[in-house]
Amino acid sequence: MLRHDVPASIVVFLVALPLSLGIAVASGAPILAGLIAAIVGGIVAGAVGGSPLLASGPAAGLTVVVAELVAKFGWKVTTAITVGAGILQILFGLSRIARAALAISPIVVHAMLAGIGITIALQQVHVLLGGTSSSTVWANITGLPSQIVHAQPGAVLIGGIVIVTMLLWKRLPPKWSRIPAPLVAIVLATVVSLVLPLDVKRIAIDGSLFDAIALPTLPDGQWSGFVTGVLTIALIASVESLLSAVAVDKMHKGRKSDLDRELIGQGAANTVSGLLGGLPVTGVIVRSATNVAAGAKSRASAILHGVWLLLFSVFLVGLVEKIPYAALAGLLIMIGVALVKLAHIRLAHRTGDLVVYVVTVLGVMFLNLLEGVVIGLLVAIALMVWRVVRSTVHAEPIEAVTASGVEPGTVRRWRVSIEGTCTFLSLPRLTRALAAVPPGVDVNLELTVDFLDHACCEVIEEWVERHQASGGTVVVDEIGTHAMAAAVSAPPKRHPVATLARGLAPWGATQQGSGPAGDDHTGTDTEACRPVMDGIAQYHRSHAPLLRVHLDRLGGGQNPHALFLACADSRVVPNVITGSGPGDLFTVRNVGNLVPEAQADTSMEAALTFAVEELDVAAVIVCGHSGCGAMGALLDNGAVGSPVGAWIAHAEPSKLAHGDGHPVARAAAEAGFDERDQLGMVNVALQMRTLRHHPLTGRAHAEGRVEIIGLFFDIASGRVLRVTDTGIDYLDPDGATAPRAR
Repeated sequence: MLRHDVPASIVVFLVALPLSLGIAVASGAPILAGLIAAIVGGIVAGAVGGSPLLASGPAAGLTVVVAELVAKFGWKVTTAITVGAGILQILFGLSRIARAALAISPIVVHAMLAGIGITIALQQVHVLLGGTSSSTVWANITGLPSQIVHAQPGAVLIGGIVIVTMLLWKRLPPKWSRIPAPLVAIVLATVVSLVLPLDVKRIAIDGSLFDAIALPTLPDGQWSGFVTGVLTIALIASVESLLSAVAVDKMHKGRKSDLDRELIGQGAANTVSGLLGGLPVTGVIVRSATNVAAGAKSRASAILHGVWLLLFSVFLVGLVEKIPYAALAGLLIMIGVALVKLAHIRLAHRTGDLVVYVVTVLGVMFLNLLEGVVIGLLVAIALMVWRVVRSTVHAEPIEAVTASGVEPGTVRRWRVSIEGTCTFLSLPRLTRALAAVPPGVDVNLELTVDFLDHACCEVIEEWVERHQASGGTVVVDEIGTHAMAAAVSAPPKRHPVATLARGLAPWGATQQGSGPAGDDHTGTDTEACRPVMDGIAQYHRSHAPLLRVHLDRLGGGQNPHALFLACADSRVVPNVITGSGPGDLFTVRNVGNLVPEAQADTSMEAALTFAVEELDVAAVIVCGHSGCGAMGALLDNGAVGSPVGAWIAHAEPSKLAHGDGHPVARAAAEAGFDERDQLGMVNVALQMRTLRHHPLTGRAHAEGRVEIIGLFFDIASGRVLRVTDTGIDYLDPDGATAPRAR
């Protein structure tokens, strides 16, 4: 792997060098503190951490916090805070709470980085203009006009060279863009500053790398601020590192990160960096993305980039003193601007989280980073709560529709739709909408809610009674996951399975208690007709609007994927058990899902010919089911002399195969199926054999145009099994271990 990791480590080193220097300047820390943190981050975090390709070092995301701590406590106390943050991160990792740190809203994290980026850019604009930055964003904004007036041309030129170079470097061909743009920009600006007679301020280093190493110092008082600083550094460094590790995992196909171990590695790096007088360390996405793109294969690349930084700091650190401050200011402005991503702003706008983004950015800029993030999280939580408890209630008249179209102004029915989470907080909106419905009219009440408390349920029930007393009718259509009956029978809770019951359950489960209030048609239907008419009415209210966009595409003809041969049993619904919709299956049903020998049944021959030759289906599926009456009659020699007996005689070969110990029968018996269901599965296997020997489907199967598949629907458990020539396979992952429901 070293043949990949060594070149990658050199590329990462070239990226990390100028960034580390610039971040140290922006943080108000000694220049060499940035190099110390970069060395420790590469070697310690690279060796101990749980994300092999994550490159660590000083990060722009902590510059604002570190600058505030340096101004408040001084540099040596700030290094003690870094040590404390590192120890706390190690405890985080040992307690295995890394995943919990990812629960922070991404919008808040994006906004935090954007606020930091704007703050850095505003600070460094003053340095690029030849001046010094202030400690607050507001002071930097108000002082900018005066700084522009007194700008130093030499500093502006050098900083401008860095910015222009970095902007143009991205447009060069790939063979050039592989060289890190920050390095090229800093080298070019430094050379220009040395060649031209420019009066610019340059970086000053007091002593060597070893002279910069100093033990931290504890504060003399202000312990609450010290503890707050430790917590702030630990939390932000942890979140940024974990998010970077997750992002790096998405960039490559190697082993995924151990996030708890990564926290331990980051904590160890921060502890060592603080003890040696370095900046705080985090996983850095810019370096890590460069590491992956450069072809790194293991943690050796991250470790080696720290080694190259160490060698440079020991033997070539004098070169750093040639770099103008304005050049680093231009680099930091580009870094700060890069933290404000238009994609994140567009995402916040699309998802309705723009207020969270803006509030967090402003909080980070004008208060401080910790308070800004906390305020952003509170706004995000408040927005989430508002969305969760919010419900939408509409009441509108429905114009009458005849064969000639809509009759404007003719209202025969009203629709009241209630969507979302319906709690007592929705009562004002709910009562206002219900009051808008005129008395005596017919009403469809569509309840599409995932949560309904007893307060709203009582209001709806009382209104239904009053409206019916006025001569009107009300059809309550419970489309959502929560039923009204559940709201008063137990504490309110969500019912994720309820949608299935009301959307796919038999008439008996959805039409209970139908009467004048539930009558949605003419009222002249007989009792035999009523379930059908009620079901059609429910279809028009609930499903037709959702299906129209799909049915419109099918208006010109069908193109089904498969011919589905199922038993005529009413308990088997092909589209339900296959999760398919209109246009997916060409369905043929008969008693016992049988395929008679060729030419023995013209109906089956016509169906096979049309499906294979005209519709060009890709599969022919034979589906049996448990408790099949045809199989029971076949076992008991029943229905002899009747049309049913004559038909199921086509399944005699299945009975013989079952009696001879067919392997499918043995597999079914081992799975706990009774004799009738064993015969049903054997029957599916033999119908598949018949299809493979059929003149039409057999030829299509041999040519690879049609696949022949066997299924078995176990009604008691609701599971679908695959039937082969030699056995059965559970398609439900839990089916092989769960007992059969009886």
